Amino acid sequence: MGDPRGFLKVRTRRELAERPIEERIKDWFDVHAESGLQPWTREQAARCMDCGTPFCMTGCPLGNVIPEWNDLVRQGKWEDAYNRLSQTSNFPEFTGRICPALCEQACVLGIHQPPTMIKNDEVTIIDQAWELGYVKPLPPQRLTDQTVAVVGSGPAGLAVAQQLTRAGHTVVVYEKDDALGGLMRYGIPNFKLEKGLIDRRIEQMEAEGTRFRTNVEIGKDISWDELRDRYDAVVVAIGSRVPCDMKIPGRELDGIHFALDFLPDATRRVFGVKPVNDITAKDKHVVVIGGGDTGSDCLGTSIRQGAKSVTVLQIMPKEPTSRPDNQPWPTFARLYQKTTSMAEGGEYLYNTDSVNFVGSEEEQSKVTIEDSATAEGFVADERGHVTGLKIVNVAPGENGPFTRQPGTERVIPADLVLISVGFLHPDTTTLVDQLPVELDKRGNIARNDNFATSQDGVFVCGDAGRGQSLVVWAIAEGRSCASAVDEYLTKEKSELSAPIKASQRPMMLPR
Repeated sequence: MGDPRGFLKVRTRRELAERPIEERIKDWFDVHAESGLQPWTREQAARCMDCGTPFCMTGCPLGNVIPEWNDLVRQGKWEDAYNRLSQTSNFPEFTGRICPALCEQACVLGIHQPPTMIKNDEVTIIDQAWELGYVKPLPPQRLTDQTVAVVGSGPAGLAVAQQLTRAGHTVVVYEKDDALGGLMRYGIPNFKLEKGLIDRRIEQMEAEGTRFRTNVEIGKDISWDELRDRYDAVVVAIGSRVPCDMKIPGRELDGIHFALDFLPDATRRVFGVKPVNDITAKDKHVVVIGGGDTGSDCLGTSIRQGAKSVTVLQIMPKEPTSRPDNQPWPTFARLYQKTTSMAEGGEYLYNTDSVNFVGSEEEQSKVTIEDSATAEGFVADERGHVTGLKIVNVAPGENGPFTRQPGTERVIPADLVLISVGFLHPDTTTLVDQLPVELDKRGNIARNDNFATSQDGVFVCGDAGRGQSLVVWAIAEGRSCASAVDEYLTKEKSELSAPIKASQRPMMLPR
C-alpha cells in the first residue's frame, strides 16, 4: 500500500457516468458514458486499505488478490495489474460488468465508508490490458494425447475449456445455440454486456487451441453415450435452464412466456439473427413477474422495444437501503439497488402476488380496475390471449411467508406477461436416458467435491451442479473442475488453480 492514509484522504466514492436515459433507450449499446479509466481511477484505487485480513478476498469465489491489483492500479502499472488479476480470473471483463460484487460488500472500508471500487478497478485493468496489447493467446508448450468434450459455452464451460487447453489437452466445446457464450450471449441484454467482449475472448481461446462446435445439441445431434466414447473425459456445463412456472388460473392463455423465451430474441434481432420465438414488447402493456436481475433485464429490453407500459411484480418487500441486523458484514446483504433499467422507466410493485390471468370479458367483470388511466387500451380478447393480470397485496403471515390482504385485489393490463421467478434445475432428460448420472434432491447433477459425477470420466460444473448462481461462481467452478479433470487424465496432482470445492457455498447468496 503506497499511501496508508489514502482511504482517509479520499472518502467519496465515484461511479461511472451513464448516458442520458432518453438517448440510451433508443439503442442497445452499453449504458455507460465513460470507460473504466478516468482521471480519478487511480485516486479511487488508493482508498483500498490493504487490510491485514482482506475480507474482500473471502467474498470472492475466485480468490482474486484484490489489494495487490488495487495498489497496482493506484500506480498505473497496468501490465503488472493484468498479470496479477489473470492469475485468478479468466474473464474479468465479464465479472467486472455483471457480477453483483460480493467482494465490495465484504470490503472492510465499507463498514464506515462506501467500499472500494473493486468492480471498476477490475474492468479498468482488463480494458487497459486489451487496449495496450497485454492480452495474448497462451497456447500450451506441449500437447498431451488426452481429449475433453465440454458441453455448454457459458462462463463455466469457457473457463474449464481454457484451463484444460492451456494444460495441453485437446478440448472441444459444444454449444446448441448458433453463437457461443450461453446466457451471457442469449440472456443478458447487450446494453448490459456487449457481445463483442465474448467474441474477443473466443478468438483468444481459438488461438490457444480450443475448438468450438455451435448448433450441436448433445443428446439429439450426438448422443451422450457416444460423446463419452469419443473423448477421454466429458464436462457437463449446460447451466440451469428449466424455469419455475406459475400454476395459476389462465396460465394457458397466449401471450404468457418465460423470460428466457423473450430475452434471447431481443439479442438475436440486434445482430440480425432470425428470432426463435418472435416475442416482442412493442406497443404492449408488459407485466414482468419477478423482480430480480432477470426481471430488470426484461424491463430494460421492453422499454427499448417500445412497450406502452412495463410493470414489474415482486412478492417480496422492497429491500432496505442499509444492512439489516440479520445480514451482518461481511456477508452479502440484500439491499435495494436501483438498476440502470429501473431508472429508465416502468413501475415496480412490491408485496404483490399474482392471483390469475385475465383473458375474457367474463373474467374481467369479476374485478374492478382501480385506475382507469392505467387501463388505457385494456380490451378483453375472446380469442384466448391474455389481456390482464389479477394481483393482490401480501404481507408476512403466521401460516406462511405471505398472507393475501382482502380488498386489495385489482387487475392490471397485460398484453405480454413475462415469468421471471427463477430456475429449477438443468435439463437432464436426454443425459439421464443416454448416460445415466445421479441427480441430487433438487434435480441438479450430483457430484463429489472433485466435480465428478456418478459416471466415470464425466464431470459437471457451474449451475448444472450448483444450481442457479452467479457468473463469478461459474468461473470459479470451471477453474476448479478443470483441475480435477486434469488430475483424472494425468493421474498426477494438477498445477491448475482450484479456488473452490464443489460443496463450497457462499456466505450468503444474493437474489
